[in-house]
Amino acid sequence: MKKNILLFTLSLLLVNCKSEIKKEKTTGLITQKAMVVTAREEASKIGVVILKKGGNAFDAMVATEMALAVAYPFAGNLGGGGFMVYRKNDGEIGGLDYREKAPLAATKNMYLDNEGNIIDGKSTEGATAIGIPGTVAGVFAVHEKFGTLTIKEILEPVIQLAKRGVIVTDKQAKRIKNYKDLFLKVNKDAILFTKNWQENDSIKYPALAETLTLIQKNGKDEFYKGETAKRLVKFIQANGGIITLEDLAKYEAKWRTPVTFTYDDLKIISMSPPSSGGICLAQIMNALEPFDLDKFGHNSTKSIQLITEAERRAYADRSYFLGDPDFVTIPQQELISKAYSNKRMAGFSFEKATKSSDVSHGNIEIIESDETTHYSIVDQFGNAVSVTTTLNGAYGSKLYCSELGFFLNNEMDDFSSKPGVPNMFGLIGAKANEIQPEKRMLSSMTPTIVEKNNKLFMVVGTPGGSTIITSVLQTILNVHEYKMGMQEAVNAARFHHQWLPDVVKMEPNSFDKKTITELEKLGYNIDETTSRIIGKVSAILVLPNDNLEGGADKRGDDTAVGF
Repeated sequence: MKKNILLFTLSLLLVNCKSEIKKEKTTGLITQKAMVVTAREEASKIGVVILKKGGNAFDAMVATEMALAVAYPFAGNLGGGGFMVYRKNDGEIGGLDYREKAPLAATKNMYLDNEGNIIDGKSTEGATAIGIPGTVAGVFAVHEKFGTLTIKEILEPVIQLAKRGVIVTDKQAKRIKNYKDLFLKVNKDAILFTKNWQENDSIKYPALAETLTLIQKNGKDEFYKGETAKRLVKFIQANGGIITLEDLAKYEAKWRTPVTFTYDDLKIISMSPPSSGGICLAQIMNALEPFDLDKFGHNSTKSIQLITEAERRAYADRSYFLGDPDFVTIPQQELISKAYSNKRMAGFSFEKATKSSDVSHGNIEIIESDETTHYSIVDQFGNAVSVTTTLNGAYGSKLYCSELGFFLNNEMDDFSSKPGVPNMFGLIGAKANEIQPEKRMLSSMTPTIVEKNNKLFMVVGTPGGSTIITSVLQTILNVHEYKMGMQEAVNAARFHHQWLPDVVKMEPNSFDKKTITELEKLGYNIDETTSRIIGKVSAILVLPNDNLEGGADKRGDDTAVGF
């Protein structure tokens, strides 16, 4: 009898253990019809409010972009720019470039002193760092082409949010505190963000609400030619900047053809230059495709080695070939061809690490800000948008226009101020990305949509500066190669290599020690020290039953909302 009781107890324990292991597999929010995933719950909710009103993904894009300017001033913006990739329910695809531009008065050596050395902080802090903002032009271009609701309807909940205020999260309180000294250094007067904000406080944005109301009433021209434009230019110039009313009036968002390529049975649709994302992603995935990554195992020594070597080669090419396609000729078709990637991988061996100094164009490196934000939307009609937007650095140039209620970008740092010298993200640039008037600076933003069997499969993107491309890559591979769900794929530990510096950056305490030892024996320099987060992915996966699973990154305040 006792024996039977013992067996029964053991079987119960085994069942409980199994159920505990199953619980480990995290599943994100699952909805039937529509979903919005952003860096802040307030922005995700506003996107869904617009969808529930009968708006489409493009209407929701306008509302979400503007809501992030209110709820997530760290990277959401009126004073920055970004990229959107879309896929309509009929399979039509496209991309929008609303990246910032260099002012007309910009010059190649504007950030160098008389000896040709970079002037510390001039391209990163204050008014001299600002590129012409593209965000407002971007949302109006989207609305004009695809919008179904009125701008008044779309912006109303955003204006109400600005008036009502946004609750400060723990992460936000820490961020504001971290940058307080810089806010005080860059701004002549105290600003909203120099107050001692604590978790659960509510920040109201009356000036931003007023600016949004004027844009709601007068349209895009309010920002680029109207009273807001005049106030903005006056403010920038009073702080030593060079942007003029002519710069604002001449700015236009540009529709561009996305980069498309295949990987196994997937079709990847990603952003084209001046974003480097699509081309780099294509190069890396083309290099990986001939190998059995699924057999090597997730984050195994072989998988990490192979992905690192593919990344090394793509990032070397990035810094040399890529820039604004309106100013430089980019050999895009060759760079994204499978034959080219095979040729680039010819020197690869599982026996030892390749040295970055042995990969061509080794006198250049890449840098770019991490403090971007990404959001993904799928609507009830089957349209999808993938959007990455930024001020470049955290709170951009740290210059805050109190009269208008928003921060301004420091996007000029994404140019090569001096070829061969790294920018704030350690990325090295070349002549293709040198400063020229009205030129758009190179970016790593990689808003991406994935099709499988000609159907929408995944919408994905992330902030993270130079780590954006590698974070998007690993998220796609986690789902496709390693059969993870969306949330599981987003949660998984990530690593990054960008050619120079020749280091594999790994999330701390997230990788098997034996794997790290094996990689070091093969000649890889591993860095597990705490540093900037490797991406904060916001993604949506279409499940086999056509339901949607959201992947909202635990590394931030990211939230999926849907119905």
